[in-house]
Amino acid sequence: MVIKRFLDPFRLLRGEERERLEKSGGQKPLIVIGLANPGAKYRGTRHNIGAMCVDELARRAGAHLENRVRDTELVETEIGGAPIVLARPITYVNESGKSVRNILRKFNAEPDRLLLVVDDMDLKIGRLRLRAGGSSGGHNGLKSVRQATGTDEYPRLRIGVGRPPAGVDPIQHVIGRFRPDERELVENAVNRAADAVEAIQRDGLEKAMEVYNRPQ
Repeated sequence: MVIKRFLDPFRLLRGEERERLEKSGGQKPLIVIGLANPGAKYRGTRHNIGAMCVDELARRAGAHLENRVRDTELVETEIGGAPIVLARPITYVNESGKSVRNILRKFNAEPDRLLLVVDDMDLKIGRLRLRAGGSSGGHNGLKSVRQATGTDEYPRLRIGVGRPPAGVDPIQHVIGRFRPDERELVENAVNRAADAVEAIQRDGLEKAMEVYNRPQ
């Protein structure tokens, strides 16, 4: 005699998680996390451009991020008919790993369901670089996520913020705000990054990489 509970793939999941999966036909959500430093002091700075992308995606979805996981604001919504979690850690960038780990635990997800959106000094302002995995490239937020999850094998979307001028400390550069003459480039980059996330939902990571890794 076969006991029915062993045939139910949702039975071992928490109630909220089971309900989400049933509604989405069992499809795990893409978890998009935009790294940023917390508070008004850092709003609009180069280091926070990942969170700007998440905020734009939430705006497009008519969704509002709330503090629902320790150290994180997030919202569950849909983009392109597919489930997605938009999240913004409220820890400092170099401590982002614990927030990412808590989100993975909440959604019973593996790192390959992540998409981390981060700033990159080695890219010109406005350039995007979408990758399926790879090293931290010196980014302290990605280093923290590596320490917390034990892997670098998760997708990430880097948004260029440019190198600091000669004589300017890189840390001061990334926690500084964009110059007035850079703001249009930044706005376009954030919108294009949000478009890239929508393309991942619609067409998959590889096709999105083909389109959005091209220089503009």
